[in-house]
Amino acid sequence: MDVIINEHARFEIQRRAIEETEIVAVINRPQQVIPSKKGRIIFQSKYFDNMEQKEMLLRVIGNESSEGFIVITAYKTSKIEKYWGKEVIE
Repeated sequence: MDVIINEHARFEIQRRAIEETEIVAVINRPQQVIPSKKGRIIFQSKYFDNMEQKEMLLRVIGNESSEGFIVITAYKTSKIEKYWGKEVIE
């Protein structure tokens, strides 16, 4: 799937020190896909963050289009239980 990172998402990804390769990996092989409010899609995967030295959750939010997946924003969080396993799309 083609991944398009819009300007806002690119700014947020850089500010949050997330590599674009991590974004693409989560979109191509998510551990979970969850619908969000506003009709967006959330791809998410757990991983070990070497900077934080703990397990984190990387969440990528966006929309599918005929051109590919358009990333609106992405962030990592340690609050895995808060986001994991709700309304998973099969």
